[in-house]
Amino acid sequence: MGVMRIGHASLRVMDTAAAVKHYENVLGMKKMMEDEHGNVYLKCWDEWDKYSLIITPSDRAGLNHVAYKVKRDSDLDALADRIQAYGIKTNMLPEGALPATGRMLQFNLPSGHEMRLYASKDCIGTDVGSINPDPWPDGLKGAAAHWLDHVLLMCPFDPAKQVNTVADNTRFFLEVLDFFQTEQVTVGPQGAFQLASFISCSSKPHDIAFVGAPTAGLHHLSFFLDSWHDILKAGDVMAKNRVRIDIAPTRHGITRGETIYFFDPSGNRNETFAGLGYQAQPDRPVTTWTEEEVGRGIFYHTGVLPGSFTEVYT
Repeated sequence: MGVMRIGHASLRVMDTAAAVKHYENVLGMKKMMEDEHGNVYLKCWDEWDKYSLIITPSDRAGLNHVAYKVKRDSDLDALADRIQAYGIKTNMLPEGALPATGRMLQFNLPSGHEMRLYASKDCIGTDVGSINPDPWPDGLKGAAAHWLDHVLLMCPFDPAKQVNTVADNTRFFLEVLDFFQTEQVTVGPQGAFQLASFISCSSKPHDIAFVGAPTAGLHHLSFFLDSWHDILKAGDVMAKNRVRIDIAPTRHGITRGETIYFFDPSGNRNETFAGLGYQAQPDRPVTTWTEEEVGRGIFYHTGVLPGSFTEVYT
Protein backbone atom coordinates (compact mmCIF):
# COMPACT_ATOMS: atom_id res chain seq x y z
CA MET A 1 0.00 0.00 0.00
CA GLY A 2 1.31 3.45 -0.82
CA VAL A 3 1.11 6.71 -2.71
CA MET A 4 3.28 6.69 -5.83
CA ARG A 5 3.23 10.23 -7.21
CA ILE A 6 1.22 13.33 -7.98
CA GLY A 7 -1.53 12.60 -10.48
CA HIS A 8 -3.24 15.89 -11.29
CA ALA A 9 -4.26 19.29 -10.01
CA SER A 10 -7.65 20.91 -10.56
CA LEU A 11 -7.23 24.66 -10.97
CA ARG A 12 -9.79 27.48 -11.01
CA VAL A 13 -9.36 30.16 -13.69
CA MET A 14 -11.38 33.24 -14.63
CA ASP A 15 -10.74 33.08 -18.38
CA THR A 16 -10.63 29.55 -19.71
CA ALA A 17 -9.44 30.46 -23.22
CA ALA A 18 -6.59 32.59 -21.88
CA ALA A 19 -5.60 29.85 -19.43
CA VAL A 20 -5.55 27.16 -22.12
CA LYS A 21 -3.42 29.40 -24.34
CA HIS A 22 -1.00 29.95 -21.44
CA TYR A 23 -0.60 26.29 -20.51
CA GLU A 24 -0.25 25.27 -24.16
CA ASN A 25 2.04 28.02 -25.45
CA VAL A 26 4.12 28.76 -22.34
CA LEU A 27 4.32 25.39 -20.55
CA GLY A 28 3.92 23.32 -23.73
CA MET A 29 1.02 21.22 -22.48
CA LYS A 30 -1.46 19.58 -24.84
CA LYS A 31 -5.25 19.89 -24.57
CA MET A 32 -6.68 16.39 -24.34
CA MET A 33 -10.41 17.01 -23.94
CA GLU A 34 -13.13 19.38 -22.74
CA ASP A 35 -16.24 18.21 -20.89
CA GLU A 36 -19.82 19.48 -21.00
CA HIS A 37 -19.17 21.81 -18.04
CA GLY A 38 -16.37 23.65 -19.81
CA ASN A 39 -13.56 21.98 -17.84
CA VAL A 40 -10.41 21.50 -19.92
CA TYR A 41 -7.99 18.60 -19.39
CA LEU A 42 -4.30 18.88 -20.37
CA LYS A 43 -1.12 16.81 -20.15
CA CYS A 44 2.63 17.27 -20.67
CA TRP A 45 4.48 15.37 -23.39
CA ASP A 46 6.34 13.03 -21.02
CA GLU A 47 3.27 12.00 -19.01
CA TRP A 48 1.50 8.74 -19.85
CA ASP A 49 -1.86 9.16 -18.09
CA LYS A 50 -4.55 11.09 -19.95
CA TYR A 51 -4.24 14.38 -18.06
CA SER A 52 -2.41 16.06 -15.19
CA LEU A 53 -4.13 19.46 -15.13
CA ILE A 54 -7.82 20.31 -15.04
CA ILE A 55 -8.78 23.91 -15.75
CA THR A 56 -12.21 24.81 -14.39
CA PRO A 57 -14.05 28.07 -15.13
CA SER A 58 -14.72 30.18 -12.04
CA ASP A 59 -15.05 33.73 -10.78
CA ARG A 60 -11.83 33.39 -8.75
CA ALA A 61 -8.44 31.75 -9.10
CA GLY A 62 -7.07 28.97 -6.90
CA LEU A 63 -6.92 25.24 -6.33
CA ASN A 64 -9.97 22.95 -6.33
CA HIS A 65 -8.06 19.83 -5.33
CA VAL A 66 -4.80 17.98 -5.79
CA ALA A 67 -4.79 14.25 -6.54
CA TYR A 68 -2.13 11.59 -6.00
CA LYS A 69 -2.00 8.12 -7.52
CA VAL A 70 -1.77 4.94 -5.44
CA LYS A 71 -0.58 1.52 -6.56
CA ARG A 72 -3.75 -0.55 -6.37
CA ASP A 73 -7.48 0.06 -6.17
CA SER A 74 -7.61 -1.93 -2.92
CA ASP A 75 -5.21 0.62 -1.38
CA LEU A 76 -8.03 3.15 -1.48
CA ASP A 77 -10.08 1.11 0.98
CA ALA A 78 -7.13 0.54 3.30
CA LEU A 79 -6.19 4.21 3.20
CA ALA A 80 -9.79 5.23 3.84
CA ASP A 81 -9.68 3.20 7.05
CA ARG A 82 -6.36 4.74 8.10
CA ILE A 83 -7.47 8.29 7.35
CA GLN A 84 -10.75 7.88 9.20
CA ALA A 85 -8.97 6.29 12.18
CA TYR A 86 -6.75 9.39 12.21
CA GLY A 87 -9.90 11.50 12.63
CA ILE A 88 -10.42 12.83 9.10
CA LYS A 89 -13.67 12.17 7.25
CA THR A 90 -13.47 10.61 3.80
CA ASN A 91 -15.78 10.18 0.84
CA MET A 92 -15.40 7.60 -1.92
CA LEU A 93 -16.29 9.09 -5.30
CA PRO A 94 -17.43 6.56 -7.93
CA GLU A 95 -15.57 5.67 -11.09
CA GLY A 96 -16.22 8.32 -13.71
CA ALA A 97 -16.62 11.18 -11.24
CA LEU A 98 -13.76 12.59 -13.29
CA PRO A 99 -13.37 11.52 -16.93
CA ALA A 100 -11.10 8.56 -17.63
CA THR A 101 -10.49 8.07 -13.89
CA GLY A 102 -11.45 5.30 -11.49
CA ARG A 103 -12.96 5.83 -8.09
CA MET A 104 -11.36 8.46 -5.89
CA LEU A 105 -10.92 8.79 -2.14
CA GLN A 106 -11.76 12.40 -1.25
CA PHE A 107 -10.86 14.18 2.02
CA ASN A 108 -9.61 17.49 3.40
CA LEU A 109 -6.15 17.97 4.86
CA PRO A 110 -5.75 19.57 8.30
CA SER A 111 -4.98 22.80 6.41
CA GLY A 112 -8.40 22.62 4.70
CA HIS A 113 -7.13 21.76 1.20
CA GLU A 114 -9.04 19.08 -0.68
CA MET A 115 -6.99 16.03 -1.61
CA ARG A 116 -7.96 12.97 -3.62
CA LEU A 117 -6.35 9.58 -4.08
CA TYR A 118 -7.03 7.31 -7.05
CA ALA A 119 -5.55 4.16 -8.54
CA SER A 120 -6.51 4.24 -12.22
CA LYS A 121 -6.63 6.74 -15.05
CA ASP A 122 -6.63 6.00 -18.78
CA CYS A 123 -3.05 5.45 -19.92
CA ILE A 124 -2.43 6.88 -23.38
CA GLY A 125 1.38 6.86 -23.32
CA THR A 126 3.97 9.59 -23.65
CA ASP A 127 4.44 11.49 -26.89
CA VAL A 128 7.55 9.40 -27.71
CA GLY A 129 5.95 6.06 -26.88
CA SER A 130 7.43 3.11 -25.00
CA ILE A 131 9.15 1.17 -27.81
CA ASN A 132 12.52 2.43 -29.04
CA PRO A 133 11.59 6.02 -28.07
CA ASP A 134 13.37 9.18 -29.12
CA PRO A 135 14.56 11.42 -26.26
CA TRP A 136 11.96 14.05 -27.11
CA PRO A 137 9.15 14.44 -29.65
CA ASP A 138 8.97 16.80 -32.60
CA GLY A 139 6.65 19.79 -32.46
CA LEU A 140 7.23 20.78 -28.84
CA LYS A 141 5.88 24.19 -27.82
CA GLY A 142 6.96 26.74 -25.27
CA ALA A 143 9.06 25.55 -22.35
CA ALA A 144 8.12 21.92 -23.17
CA ALA A 145 7.61 20.86 -19.56
CA HIS A 146 8.02 17.13 -18.98
CA TRP A 147 5.46 16.66 -16.22
CA LEU A 148 3.56 18.22 -13.35
CA ASP A 149 6.11 17.83 -10.58
CA HIS A 150 4.64 19.06 -7.28
CA VAL A 151 2.44 21.61 -5.55
CA LEU A 152 3.18 23.98 -2.68
CA LEU A 153 0.24 24.74 -0.40
CA MET A 154 -0.13 27.74 1.89
CA CYS A 155 -1.36 26.56 5.29
CA PRO A 156 -2.91 28.47 8.21
CA PHE A 157 -0.16 29.37 10.70
CA ASP A 158 -0.43 31.47 13.86
CA PRO A 159 1.81 30.32 16.73
CA ALA A 160 0.23 32.89 19.07
CA LYS A 161 -3.06 31.03 18.69
CA GLN A 162 -1.35 27.62 18.63
CA VAL A 163 -2.33 27.12 14.99
CA ASN A 164 0.25 25.38 12.81
CA THR A 165 -1.29 23.36 10.00
CA VAL A 166 2.15 23.06 8.36
CA ALA A 167 3.10 20.72 11.19
CA ASP A 168 -0.37 19.14 11.20
CA ASN A 169 -0.21 18.36 7.47
CA THR A 170 3.33 17.02 7.82
CA ARG A 171 2.34 14.70 10.65
CA PHE A 172 -0.63 13.41 8.66
CA PHE A 173 1.42 12.70 5.54
CA LEU A 174 4.17 10.95 7.51
CA GLU A 175 1.97 8.91 9.84
CA VAL A 176 -0.94 8.05 7.51
CA LEU A 177 0.23 8.31 3.90
CA ASP A 178 3.81 7.07 4.52
CA PHE A 179 5.60 10.07 3.02
CA PHE A 180 8.91 11.15 4.57
CA GLN A 181 10.29 14.61 5.30
CA THR A 182 13.28 15.92 3.37
CA GLU A 183 13.62 19.56 4.49
CA GLN A 184 12.02 22.11 6.81
CA VAL A 185 12.20 25.76 7.85
CA THR A 186 11.96 26.46 11.58
CA VAL A 187 11.33 29.79 13.31
CA GLY A 188 10.87 31.10 16.84
CA PRO A 189 12.86 30.38 20.01
CA GLN A 190 15.17 27.39 19.42
CA GLY A 191 13.32 26.76 16.15
CA ALA A 192 10.17 25.79 18.01
CA PHE A 193 7.78 26.28 15.07
CA GLN A 194 7.83 24.53 11.71
CA LEU A 195 7.12 27.27 9.16
CA ALA A 196 7.71 25.20 6.03
CA SER A 197 7.93 21.49 5.28
CA PHE A 198 9.02 19.56 2.20
CA ILE A 199 8.02 15.91 1.97
CA SER A 200 8.41 13.10 -0.52
CA CYS A 201 6.98 9.72 -1.46
CA SER A 202 9.69 9.08 -4.07
CA SER A 203 13.36 9.88 -4.63
CA LYS A 204 12.54 13.51 -5.46
CA PRO A 205 13.42 16.24 -2.93
CA HIS A 206 9.70 16.91 -2.58
CA ASP A 207 6.40 15.68 -3.96
CA ILE A 208 4.42 18.25 -1.98
CA ALA A 209 5.33 21.17 0.29
CA PHE A 210 3.62 23.32 2.92
CA VAL A 211 4.33 26.89 4.02
CA GLY A 212 2.68 28.82 6.84
CA ALA A 213 0.36 31.71 5.94
CA PRO A 214 -2.63 33.62 7.33
CA THR A 215 -5.08 31.60 5.23
CA ALA A 216 -5.12 28.41 3.19
CA GLY A 217 -4.36 28.63 -0.52
CA LEU A 218 -2.20 27.60 -3.43
CA HIS A 219 1.31 29.00 -3.71
CA HIS A 220 2.28 27.30 -6.95
CA LEU A 221 2.05 24.40 -9.37
CA SER A 222 5.49 23.23 -10.49
CA PHE A 223 6.44 21.71 -13.86
CA PHE A 224 9.67 19.79 -14.43
CA LEU A 225 12.37 20.72 -16.96
CA ASP A 226 15.66 18.95 -17.66
CA SER A 227 18.33 21.51 -16.94
CA TRP A 228 19.44 25.05 -16.12
CA HIS A 229 19.63 25.69 -19.86
CA ASP A 230 15.95 24.77 -20.17
CA ILE A 231 15.12 27.10 -17.28
CA LEU A 232 16.78 30.00 -19.14
CA LYS A 233 14.96 29.08 -22.35
CA ALA A 234 11.69 28.99 -20.39
CA GLY A 235 12.41 32.56 -19.28
CA ASP A 236 12.78 33.55 -22.92
CA VAL A 237 9.47 31.85 -23.74
CA MET A 238 7.76 33.77 -20.94
CA ALA A 239 9.20 37.07 -22.15
CA LYS A 240 8.09 36.39 -25.72
CA ASN A 241 4.58 35.64 -24.48
CA ARG A 242 4.52 38.69 -22.17
CA VAL A 243 4.02 36.48 -19.11
CA ARG A 244 4.26 38.15 -15.72
CA ILE A 245 7.45 36.74 -14.15
CA ASP A 246 7.49 36.73 -10.36
CA ILE A 247 11.07 35.51 -9.72
CA ALA A 248 13.63 35.43 -12.56
CA PRO A 249 15.87 32.36 -13.07
CA THR A 250 17.75 31.43 -9.91
CA ARG A 251 18.60 28.54 -7.59
CA HIS A 252 16.93 27.30 -4.43
CA GLY A 253 18.96 26.39 -1.38
CA ILE A 254 16.08 24.17 -0.30
CA THR A 255 15.97 21.16 -2.70
CA ARG A 256 18.94 22.67 -4.67
CA GLY A 257 16.54 23.08 -7.60
CA GLU A 258 16.75 25.68 -10.37
CA THR A 259 13.64 27.76 -10.84
CA ILE A 260 11.50 30.49 -12.38
CA TYR A 261 8.22 31.62 -10.81
CA PHE A 262 5.53 33.24 -12.95
CA PHE A 263 1.75 33.68 -13.13
CA ASP A 264 -0.97 32.36 -15.40
CA PRO A 265 -3.54 34.90 -16.69
CA SER A 266 -5.80 34.38 -13.65
CA GLY A 267 -2.97 34.95 -11.17
CA ASN A 268 -2.22 31.34 -10.25
CA ARG A 269 1.52 31.05 -9.67
CA ASN A 270 3.45 28.50 -11.75
CA GLU A 271 7.01 27.27 -11.44
CA THR A 272 9.37 25.62 -13.88
CA PHE A 273 11.75 23.49 -11.84
CA ALA A 274 14.92 21.69 -12.93
CA GLY A 275 17.52 19.56 -11.26
CA LEU A 276 16.70 16.69 -8.94
CA GLY A 277 19.02 18.28 -6.37
CA TYR A 278 19.74 15.08 -4.48
CA GLN A 279 18.38 11.58 -4.09
CA ALA A 280 15.78 11.70 -1.35
CA GLN A 281 15.45 8.58 0.79
CA PRO A 282 13.57 7.90 4.04
CA ASP A 283 16.81 7.49 6.00
CA ARG A 284 18.42 10.72 4.73
CA PRO A 285 18.74 13.21 7.61
CA VAL A 286 16.17 16.02 7.39
CA THR A 287 17.73 19.31 6.27
CA THR A 288 16.74 22.23 8.51
CA TRP A 289 16.90 25.90 7.50
CA THR A 290 16.83 28.34 10.38
CA GLU A 291 14.99 31.64 10.55
CA GLU A 292 18.07 33.81 9.91
CA GLU A 293 18.93 31.84 6.76
CA VAL A 294 15.45 31.35 5.27
CA GLY A 295 16.13 33.91 2.50
CA ARG A 296 19.16 31.93 1.32
CA GLY A 297 17.16 28.72 1.65
CA ILE A 298 14.51 29.98 -0.77
CA PHE A 299 16.73 32.03 -3.11
CA TYR A 300 20.29 30.90 -2.65
CA HIS A 301 22.00 33.44 -4.90
CA THR A 302 20.69 36.65 -3.33
CA GLY A 303 19.58 35.46 0.09
CA VAL A 304 16.68 37.91 -0.23
CA LEU A 305 13.06 36.81 0.16
CA PRO A 306 10.65 39.38 -1.32
CA GLY A 307 7.56 39.83 0.86
CA SER A 308 5.27 39.36 -2.14
CA PHE A 309 6.59 35.83 -2.63
CA THR A 310 4.80 34.57 0.48
CA GLU A 311 2.07 37.19 0.67
CA VAL A 312 0.66 36.70 -2.85
CA TYR A 313 -1.13 33.41 -3.51
CA THR A 314 -4.50 32.12 -4.69
